[in-house]
Amino acid sequence: MLFKKRGLFTEEDARKVIEIASRENAGEIIVMCEAIEEAAKRRLWDYARGVQLMADMTGEDRSVRVEILEGYVSDRVKGIDLSEVSE
Repeated sequence: MLFKKRGLFTEEDARKVIEIASRENAGEIIVMCEAIEEAAKRRLWDYARGVQLMADMTGEDRSVRVEILEGYVSDRVKGIDLSEVSE
């Protein structure tokens, strides 16, 4: 799943991304933003590690790949715009 955010990607945005990705059972999270907080990066990576640990404990074959594209947000790429997502 691709998520876009103009401006600073915060820890609150990471929480929204994780909520949506876990609901959709996504195998990949791509974040496209102009800048990102360190706490937001940690939250995304911790989620990916948590999914892997739970899968190992339950014997499932599941993982989540996290990719962060920082610096530019394209309007041509289709994805979920976090500025339009409400609680």
